[in-house]
Amino acid sequence: MTAVIDQPASEPRWWTAPERPAWEEKPSQAGLAGKGVALTFACLAILFPLWIVVVTSLSSRKTINEAGGLVMVPKGITFVAYRELLSGGQVTRAAVISILVTLVGTLFSMAVSVLCAYGLSRSGSLGHRWILMLLLATMFFSAGLIPTYLLVQSLGLTDSYLALILPSAISVFNILVLRGFFMEISPELIDSARIDGAGDLRILWRIVMPLSRAVLAVITLFYAVGYWSAWFNASLYLNDQDMMPLQNVMIQLVQKQEAPVGLSQAIRTGQLSGLAIQMAVMVMALLPVAVLSPFVQKHFRKGMLTGAIKG
Repeated sequence: MTAVIDQPASEPRWWTAPERPAWEEKPSQAGLAGKGVALTFACLAILFPLWIVVVTSLSSRKTINEAGGLVMVPKGITFVAYRELLSGGQVTRAAVISILVTLVGTLFSMAVSVLCAYGLSRSGSLGHRWILMLLLATMFFSAGLIPTYLLVQSLGLTDSYLALILPSAISVFNILVLRGFFMEISPELIDSARIDGAGDLRILWRIVMPLSRAVLAVITLFYAVGYWSAWFNASLYLNDQDMMPLQNVMIQLVQKQEAPVGLSQAIRTGQLSGLAIQMAVMVMALLPVAVLSPFVQKHFRKGMLTGAIKG
């Protein structure tokens, strides 16, 4: 028998598959340069408006008047707008309401979505096929706005913070993504835990959820951004202005072109500009999403693609 001599690891493995498919030609220098220019313009188109909003929120009334509105080049930085907004009043109360609604709503939505997705991922669960078909039907057919409003009103949820959570608490798309990810977990691992005496809730808490951190992080961000950015439910179900979340206050500021109650004195004395207040509220509304997104970005590809393989 002829002995087979392994090739040293240090030698190049020329027979390995190339990174680029054989039918795809190597990009030219002009193509790479064009992609770089296109990406640069795309980044500038996104970052330039954000730059204007942030700079205007940090500018004094004199600088804004000299620029004739929005400020592109900063001439001195002042945090008067943020200090006045966070000193109490309508904006501070609205920010606290948005934070609480986002936290409570995200926890509730994740709890229901995870339990529903895990039940649907087990082929032996009672009526899982009919429940899955029912959920899928809601993605294509909806009762409409008026029946939804009448239902919320009949349940006594108008002028209640529950009206900001319950009508949009569940996303069928998120449940399907979670279900697809849960189905990727090895059945042998779950069966071995069941043989050891573990129940469904313990299996979910101790095995399934630790193995699904990527998709759980992505879905949590989806729900959190949805609750934080929501404004329609509040404008539809809330009549008390003191209960409005931050997004609705921001819309009122932009549409009415006026400052919240409590800041008019600072504007009359020349310390603040109404435009600076509007831009500062926009920054406050965008800041949580901008801060949290980079921490969850690494989970996007694994969580979304793996969760969408089956289902």
